[in-house]
Amino acid sequence: MMRQSSSGELNKLVIDVMGGDLGPQEVIAGVALAVKELGRRLPEVILVGNESQIQPLLKEYGISDKKKISVMHASEVIEMDDKPIQALKAKKDSSMVRALELVKDGKAQAVLSCGNTGSLMAGGTIKLRTLSGVERPALASIVPSCDKRHFVLIDGGANPEPTAEQMAHNAVLGNAYYRAMFSVDKPRVGLLTIGTEEGKGVTLTRNTHELLKQLDGLINYLGLIEGFQLFNNEVDVVVCDGFVGNVLLKSWESMIHAAQKAVKEELSRNFMRKIAAILFRGSYYSIKNQFDPDRYGAVPLLGLTGMVLKAHGSSNRMGIKNAIKAACTLFQHEMDDQIAMDIEAANQLMRPQLDSENPAT
Repeated sequence: MMRQSSSGELNKLVIDVMGGDLGPQEVIAGVALAVKELGRRLPEVILVGNESQIQPLLKEYGISDKKKISVMHASEVIEMDDKPIQALKAKKDSSMVRALELVKDGKAQAVLSCGNTGSLMAGGTIKLRTLSGVERPALASIVPSCDKRHFVLIDGGANPEPTAEQMAHNAVLGNAYYRAMFSVDKPRVGLLTIGTEEGKGVTLTRNTHELLKQLDGLINYLGLIEGFQLFNNEVDVVVCDGFVGNVLLKSWESMIHAAQKAVKEELSRNFMRKIAAILFRGSYYSIKNQFDPDRYGAVPLLGLTGMVLKAHGSSNRMGIKNAIKAACTLFQHEMDDQIAMDIEAANQLMRPQLDSENPAT
């Protein structure tokens, strides 16, 4: 059953229909899949974009009569190659801006967009602002691991040059997100660096490590971890700066696609391997689905007063459906309320350490 927002109304999800590479048709098709799969658990959905394009698609996919789905017209689109801040200022009637304003005004609790990442992050931060006690938001990506487990990587690129305090906040944000998505009380949190020995890493890493040690009891901090440990089910939340996180994510996705291509090529080299491919088909698709980067559909920008979900620009209908499902999960766990309480507690625990590092002059 869908929970209510703090205003007492049912949670509403607003979707920027126009920003994706595949156009509004794929977004509407994804909404139709979500309607079919979620049924009564589907939140109210507000579709923002060119109404003359949206309405025929709603009829085409058989969801034009659904009471939970409404349309808000927006005459402009922020394109992928637009400069973020300039686009937000110049295209005030864009689908992305109008969607964010609905959340800002309390008419919806979350926004989902496949559009320009920079514009969505900048717009979300400017219009929604950060939660009390949070300095900068962070992108939290779910990365498949072995044994059908997953870990949350934070930050995935929102803040390439954070402070140690912001990195510690990210650990709290990632911890809350993992608990909400996977119903785990005490996720294992690790700080990514080049070795597990004390003192490893750059100054930022060492300072963050000292702060995270102060959060014992609030998060289950395991300490320093290195790249070898990421995919061995040793940690649930991986903390790093946005520069490292973004490089890691893109490298991992590229590796997955390269591995899939290599397997297909090897299994089609001769007749016997083609026979083996038929026998191996079930296992192949099972592994492919397990490591699919779009399995959870969208990446949340955590730490804002409203929920912002960023889907891949090339998201297909399955990715959109999965993103809507993820939004439902986060609604049900009231994650934002938990984050606000945890950040307040974290700031109190870290204050002595921060004061000792920056004594008053």
